[in-house]
Amino acid sequence: MSGVDATHDPALTSWVAAANRDGGDFPVQNLPFAAFRRAGSGEAFRGGVAIGEDILDLGALAAAHPFEGLASEALAAAAQPTLNALMGAGAPAAAALRGALSQALRTGSPHAARLRALLVPQAAAEYRLAAAVGDYTDFYASIHHATAVGRLFRPDNPLLPNYKWVPIAYHGRASSLRVSGYDFARPRGQLLPAGATVPELAATRRLDYELEVGIFIGRGNALGASVPLASAESHVFGLCLLNDWSARDVQSWEYQPLGPFLAKNFATSVSPWVVTLEALAPFRAAWQRPAGEPPPLAYLDGAQQRAAGAFDVELEVWLETARMRAAGGAPQRLSHANFRDSWWTVAQMVAHHTVNGCNLEPGDLLGSGTQSGPEPGQAGSLLELSAGGKRPVTLASGEQRTFLEDGDRVTFRAWCERPGFRRIGFGELTGTVLPVA
Repeated sequence: MSGVDATHDPALTSWVAAANRDGGDFPVQNLPFAAFRRAGSGEAFRGGVAIGEDILDLGALAAAHPFEGLASEALAAAAQPTLNALMGAGAPAAAALRGALSQALRTGSPHAARLRALLVPQAAAEYRLAAAVGDYTDFYASIHHATAVGRLFRPDNPLLPNYKWVPIAYHGRASSLRVSGYDFARPRGQLLPAGATVPELAATRRLDYELEVGIFIGRGNALGASVPLASAESHVFGLCLLNDWSARDVQSWEYQPLGPFLAKNFATSVSPWVVTLEALAPFRAAWQRPAGEPPPLAYLDGAQQRAAGAFDVELEVWLETARMRAAGGAPQRLSHANFRDSWWTVAQMVAHHTVNGCNLEPGDLLGSGTQSGPEPGQAGSLLELSAGGKRPVTLASGEQRTFLEDGDRVTFRAWCERPGFRRIGFGELTGTVLPVA
């Protein structure tokens, strides 16, 4: 596990003034990575690192050869159109580059004058997915979400008997992953209307979001070689935000016996910034099961995992309707959860995914599944907040929602904070629902 070091010192400041403002997502203690270019420029995408309200252009920085050794090699990898090469270089390379960037961007750095010209305002940038994602797996790691959804469909038996033992997941569709800001048409699919006995092909009437944490794989593993729990995090580059948009009426008709299909594969939104595990080191938390719950099997358990296997990441969902936008009103927060409450940890997901010898590749993406907390206001989907559509959510604008309507814009936000450390954030993940094509 990555440990706390000098890069996390809360006293560090940056020569980029905006990075020193309280409450910002991107102080010098964070330094997340993305793939970007100037908006509308037609330039090649390349790696960038967030600092304050700007992006340090790693493509231009690499051309100047400011670093040596492993940090220099990692910078060359980060200058490419995607971050796959940097991710595949492994945790030591990513840590070396982050350490060198921390030195270069902090107050008093001899590189300040030269690097100032390499800053691009985030407001003037456009992004692509941080990596070319070869495979995408979506887990179901929140027991609070699984229980709440189970109660809607199986009131007498909300959790199936395997849930507490197996990190449940399905193989998602990598081709429909899109970076934040993607606006998509309401999807169609086969669904069974209430009271009907014959299904129909129609636009979904129960469109939903899912508040998830994304996990980008770093160093891969060979086919046939499993990754032990103790070394699982050495195969993880970092975390981001993920919205696995879902058509609930399509899902309820098609999901048995093989799970989600058209209900999920039309769009999955991913935030541009990837926060490294090194940056998250101060925000680890104990992972533990409530008393009386079964312990995980040995390959998913360990003292290190129990002591600090979870991540304390605050998660929020905000909704802006078309009416709010037209009136100049502010978006409304719908829920607030924490990744710390996940039943399965990042390391456990990686260890289970590979226990049968499945090979992960640099840039592969794992979704945590919808993250919900134990309280009603911590639900990570409208399916839960509206009790399956039976209890509409009333908005400050006077509107009500059971599921998403055309024109609705959903925004996810996330951050970590703890006394004695600087707050760091993940930026935003947004997406807007358009009318059916």
